[in-house]
Amino acid sequence: MKATAAPRLRRAYFDVRFGQLHLHNAIPAGGGFDELTSLVCVHAPGQTGGVFADVLTQLGSDRSVYAPDLPGCGASDPALGLTFEGAAVAALVDFIDSMRIRQFDVLALGQGATAAALLVAERSKAVRRFVALDPPAGVQPAPALVLSGAQAAAATRSAALHKFLSP
Repeated sequence: MKATAAPRLRRAYFDVRFGQLHLHNAIPAGGGFDELTSLVCVHAPGQTGGVFADVLTQLGSDRSVYAPDLPGCGASDPALGLTFEGAAVAALVDFIDSMRIRQFDVLALGQGATAAALLVAERSKAVRRFVALDPPAGVQPAPALVLSGAQAAAATRSAALHKFLSP
């Protein structure tokens, strides 16, 4: 098994149509942007991208991982007049386009899986894998891995999650 260096953990702001989107991200230690499939993380309403701290550390050594504070959450500007899901999808599309990300995986937590499913539908040709941790009923676009309960709680260290999302 090859040893991997710890990723570089960073925070940044990106301009989106509503103002600024605050971002937690991990970059492989060997350089800036890698050629592997990026991972975009989508949190639930009332949370921030910081809930994916373990994911940044665990999966960021192999590829770029992005966990934004979605509009109106954490340090990101609000998107007045839009639902959480509508604002999240619009901001994520703006971010993905500005970063020129051609292919990505999506990891969603709880109610964030609804917004993530809309993102997957919007950018279906660019999404390689979708993982939902404790999603609301009825959210499961393909190709998806859905983990609930205790499995979801342990997912950031789960071999199944790592294997499914391997770049």
